[in-house]
Amino acid sequence: MYPISSQMRAFVAKTEAFTSDDSSLAGLRQTYNRMCQAFTPPVPAELHIADFSVGSVSVRSYRPEAPDPAEGWPCLLYMHGGGWVVGGLDSHDFICFELAATLQVLVIAIDYRLAPEHPYPAAYNDCRAVWQAIQAGEGLPAINLERLVVMGDSAGGNLAAALCLGLRDDRQAMPRAQVLVYPGLGGPADLPSRADCWDAPLLSRADTEDYLALYLGDTRIPSPYAMPLLAEAFDGLPKALIAVAQFDPLRDDGRLYAERLQAAGVETVLYPGKGLVHGCLRARGQVPEVDRLYDYLLGYLRRELLTQV
Repeated sequence: MYPISSQMRAFVAKTEAFTSDDSSLAGLRQTYNRMCQAFTPPVPAELHIADFSVGSVSVRSYRPEAPDPAEGWPCLLYMHGGGWVVGGLDSHDFICFELAATLQVLVIAIDYRLAPEHPYPAAYNDCRAVWQAIQAGEGLPAINLERLVVMGDSAGGNLAAALCLGLRDDRQAMPRAQVLVYPGLGGPADLPSRADCWDAPLLSRADTEDYLALYLGDTRIPSPYAMPLLAEAFDGLPKALIAVAQFDPLRDDGRLYAERLQAAGVETVLYPGKGLVHGCLRARGQVPEVDRLYDYLLGYLRRELLTQV
């Protein structure tokens, strides 16, 4: 039994109530989408939301109903969670609504291809393609490239970190900051959280192993762009906020990544996530510990996106 609050326990129970007799991949995705919909608030009236394609990659933009700023929109590029296997644009409307409406910025969510039909590097390549389009100003709202942050939760945090590694290695323009929320970064199997949280609520150690195997597919030698903790060097990367969940087998992936970034001289903040479980971003307004996480995330993003460069 994990010592989580009664409010968090209620959130876990509501989430776990979404089950299906269909154990196929299609059934898993359908159940996940139904669960996500149950936690998605109505669309804020003050937001303009549009779906379109950037090359072959589908994206969704969220922005205030306001004229484009003369210098372009501060922009948050968002990569959704779901173990690289489930999720999409609809599943993470809940957080993209919040970020765009509260911060009054442009949010672009990426509908990257999912495993196992499209294993690594498909999702990574899709995120790189959208980044390149933003830099080139192709088919997107006017964006202030000096106020551009990448963010992702879980598998999306993996993709955000990998994107930064790839851009650094190729000596291309990088985001102002990276925000990783309970990311899976390919840490070693002997990390303490793997044992401490082997059967944690909403994500077990076995789940993390299954998802990673589906993502890697037939890859024999994983790349740092699939498992960022395999990188040989961590210097020269964007500043980072890494938020982990206390009761999560992936907790120490985030902790170890923060340690390696800090050791390499990268400005890094680690949010310890006391009392949190994996996937708890959906508990906004229901669990005080999650509301504190949001307040911290929003404060950090406000400084990085809206403070003069």
